[in-house]
Amino acid sequence: MKIFFTLLILSGLCLARNYSPTTHAVAEKSQLKTGAEQTDKYVPYLKGKRVAILANLTTIIGRRHLVDSLKTLGVNIVKVFGPEHGFRGNASAGTAVADEIDVSTGIPVVSLYGKKNKPTKEDLSDVDIIIYDLQDVGCRFYTNINALSRLMEACYENGKELLILDRPNPNGYLVDGPILDMKFKSGIGMFPIPMSHGLTVGEFAQMANGEGWLTNKVKCNLRIIKVANYNHDMSYDLPVSPSPNLNTQQAVMLYPSTCLFEGTYLNHGRGTYFPFTVIGSPELKGKYTFSFTPTSIKGMAETPLFMNEVCYGLDLRKYDVDLLRKKKQINLEWMMELYSASPYKEKFFDSKLSKEMGVIERLVGSALFRQQIIDGKSEKEIRKSWEPGLSEYKVMRKKYLLYP
Repeated sequence: MKIFFTLLILSGLCLARNYSPTTHAVAEKSQLKTGAEQTDKYVPYLKGKRVAILANLTTIIGRRHLVDSLKTLGVNIVKVFGPEHGFRGNASAGTAVADEIDVSTGIPVVSLYGKKNKPTKEDLSDVDIIIYDLQDVGCRFYTNINALSRLMEACYENGKELLILDRPNPNGYLVDGPILDMKFKSGIGMFPIPMSHGLTVGEFAQMANGEGWLTNKVKCNLRIIKVANYNHDMSYDLPVSPSPNLNTQQAVMLYPSTCLFEGTYLNHGRGTYFPFTVIGSPELKGKYTFSFTPTSIKGMAETPLFMNEVCYGLDLRKYDVDLLRKKKQINLEWMMELYSASPYKEKFFDSKLSKEMGVIERLVGSALFRQQIIDGKSEKEIRKSWEPGLSEYKVMRKKYLLYP
């Protein structure tokens, strides 16, 4: 009976290639219900209202897209807003997305990743309430929370209520990193929070309201459907890849640590089918035996760093992520090790993924980190420089938590 139960849960969860939940996570997930799954708590409230929704491929109930499910339940969805990669997730990374009519439902889809990044007054003129339901991964530089903040501002400006269908944060256990120095504010960091913020999107929305982070310190009218039977220490394997380059659970768990390599002259798996789980460069030949070769992959990385060149470095695909969970810290050792191994240290932080300099500063959120690595500072010394900001954030965060 136990085996049958486990297989039943696995069949409902393993929707994305390479996702293999552990028995422990499956047991927890069997009790957990996302906000979207609790239709009895919000569908009656939506009846008689004209509904818009910001959605992507992670906006699901079971195996079915939420938009399709809500239409079946008689909800009047008049408009869909599409983020990066589009509403159905069929647009390439970083590619502007055009408005369209969804072929499955006939609903107009308004792109917020093209000519504009938030709904206009005209977009919302025939809308009574807006739903936000995007899976997040808990990092400052994962930009779903930026889209959420702009949607909150649009709701305030147009007198609309925002309904957030909350989802677990797979890195919810992790609150770590320096608080963003706002002089490095950018599209990959807009708020004074650490690199890994330890919030669900519902909790972040409450924090943005409460701390006055929206433009002109406005406050959005929020209604949040909480995740049932969830806590921040719970392991949670995502049923669908949240974006093309986070296509395995391993990548999602390593992302708070390995995304920092976007600010270096190293390839971190872009141009492979296992991004964020390998790191290397041609210049490390002879230093490491593991190798990989980035190629052009449509929809993932069409012109990756060191394309068609053999890169040597670290293979983290089988790294035990439970070690991260036990330490509750971002891994800095990989950055320190690869800098030490690099034969051309003067260009280590000259990222070729951006035309602008200072990518590492915008990712980490601190002016100190680059020089700390160059100077060979210890991890203890680096972490000390994150205080007292990180500890103060942890205290402030408690005011907005919806879950233990």
